[in-house]
Amino acid sequence: MTLAMVDGPDNIDPMTAIRAPTKRYEQRKNAIVSSAVEVINRKGVRGMTLADVAARLNLVPTGVIYYFKNKEDLASACFLHGIDQFNALSAAGEAGTTVRERLALFLDAYFDYKGRAIQGLAEPIAVFNDVRALASEPVNQAYLDMFRKVRRVVEGPETANLPRAALNARAHLLISEVFWAVVWLRRHDVEDYGRVSQRVLSITADGLAAQGSAWAPLPLPDLIAEPTGGPEASSELFLRAATQLINEEGYLGASVEKISARLNVTKGAFYHHNENKDELVVACFERTFEVMRRAIRQAEEISTSGLQTLMTVASALVCYQMSGNAPLLRASALTSAPESIQPQLLAKFDRLSDRFASLISDGVADGSVRPVDTNIAAQMLTAMINAGAELPQWTPDLTPQAAVDLYVRPFFEGLVSAGDG
Repeated sequence: MTLAMVDGPDNIDPMTAIRAPTKRYEQRKNAIVSSAVEVINRKGVRGMTLADVAARLNLVPTGVIYYFKNKEDLASACFLHGIDQFNALSAAGEAGTTVRERLALFLDAYFDYKGRAIQGLAEPIAVFNDVRALASEPVNQAYLDMFRKVRRVVEGPETANLPRAALNARAHLLISEVFWAVVWLRRHDVEDYGRVSQRVLSITADGLAAQGSAWAPLPLPDLIAEPTGGPEASSELFLRAATQLINEEGYLGASVEKISARLNVTKGAFYHHNENKDELVVACFERTFEVMRRAIRQAEEISTSGLQTLMTVASALVCYQMSGNAPLLRASALTSAPESIQPQLLAKFDRLSDRFASLISDGVADGSVRPVDTNIAAQMLTAMINAGAELPQWTPDLTPQAAVDLYVRPFFEGLVSAGDG
C-alpha cells in the first residue's frame, strides 16, 4: 500500500506555540534518512533521487518532501547523521593515553560498528566520497570538525613533537584507511572483524618496514609524458579534465558540458574524440591502472628489496598525485559510477591490490618487510596512494617531497613513529 499521507509534528507547546515533533514523526524522518543513506552508498549523492528513497519506504516522493524540502536537504541530513556516528568512534579512541592505545580503541570501535551494521544491529553511515560535491557549508564545517577529532586519535606522547602539518597528514591517512575498508571488508566474515581490526592496527601503528630497514625510496622517470600534439594529446587532455572533474564532483557531476567547458571546447568536439561519457570514464580508470602498473614495473627494475620497491612506488605515485596536472582517478569514484561498470572496475582495483600483496610477500621473504597480513596491507597501500590526491585539502602548500615525508613515510614506519625530526 502506498502511503501518500505522513504524520506531522502535531504536539503544540502552549507556552511557545511551537510544534514539537511526535515520536512517530521522528521515526518516519529517521527511516527516510536511513533509506537515503542506502541509496547514497550505492549511487552517490548526485545519483540519489527522492523517488528512489520514497520507493524503499513505500512512500510517494511528496511524502519525503514533507520532511526534507529537497534532495540536498536530505543528503545533508544523511551526512550530518553519519558525522555524528563517526565522532562517537573518534571519542572511543580518545579514551587512550598513547597513540597506540588510541588507534586500538578507535579501530576496534570502527570494525565493531561495521560488524553490527552488516548484521542490522546498527544504522549504516553514508560514505563521505561526495561530501564536498554537496557544497553544503554546515556539512563541510561538521566534516572539518570530524577530521579534527580523528586528528586527536594520532596525538599523544609519541607524536608530541610533530608539527600540525604532520599530524594532519597522519589523520588523513588514518581516516582514508577506514573509508576504503568498506571496499575490502566484503572479503571477510563478520565474526572475523575483531581479528581484522588487530591486523589493521599492526600495520597502522607500526607500518610495513622491518626493524632496521632504511627509508630509501628511489626516483622514477615521468610516469606519463606531457602531450606534445596530435590525437593522442587531445585524448590525454580529455582524460585529465574528466579525471579532475570526477574527483571533484563525482561521476554525475562531471557532465559532458563541464568536461568540455574545462577544456574550452564544444560538446561537438567532445563527441569527436569520445563515443560517450561512460567510455571516457572507463578510459580514465584504465589510465589510472596503467600509471600504477608502470610505476610498479619501473620500481622493480631498480630496487634492491621488496620494501624499497614498495616505498618507491608509493612515493612516486603520491608525488604524481601532488603534481596537480594529471591526478589518478580516486577509487571513491566507483560509488557514483554506473552500476553496470562497477564490477569490472572493482575487479581491476583488486588485481592491483593483489600485485601489491605479491610485492609485500617479496619483502617479507627478504626480511625488509615485517610479517603482516599481505592482503590487508595491500588494500591499505592502495588506499594510501589513492587518497594522496586529497592531501592538499588538509595540508595546503605542501610540496610533493614534503608529502612523501609527512604522509608516505608514516605509512611504512607507522603512525606511532616520532618522525624524522
